[in-house]
This record gives sequence, C-alpha cells and structure tokens, in this order.
Amino acid sequence: MTREHPNDPLHGITLEMMLNELVARYGWAELGSLIAIRCFNDNPSIKSSLNFLRRTPWARQKVEALYRADLSGDFRTV
Repeated sequence: MTREHPNDPLHGITLEMMLNELVARYGWAELGSLIAIRCFNDNPSIKSSLNFLRRTPWARQKVEALYRADLSGDFRTV
C-alpha cells in the first residue's frame, strides 16, 4: 500500500483528533497558555473549540503548528 501524502504528518488526522490529543497531553490550562485563544481559557470544551477553530484560520494554523511540533519534538517552531 502506498501513501498519497508521505511527507504530510497531518494527512488523515482530523482537527478533532488533534485537539483531543493536545488536550490529553497538555490539559486546557497549559494549552491556553501555549496558544492564547479564549476558547481554550474560558469554559473550554472540545465542541466550542472546534467551532471556533473551523471558522478562524489563524487559530487553526497555531493548533496545527503545535501538533506538528509535538510530533517532531521541536517546540522552537511554535
């Protein structure tokens, strides 16, 4: 079986999967300090955060960048 996007670490990973993994690893408080978005700091939930991230490209890019850095272990890129 060949992969269509072998160099894209986010291929096949949904935003919900990314968010769930980041929340499990860091918790809402740490995630809110790493990425300063209100939906991570004020009454956070997966559902409200997904709604915001789907409507706000800059915020989604920050979450994706943190997820990529977490995968590679290189936090200088966040």
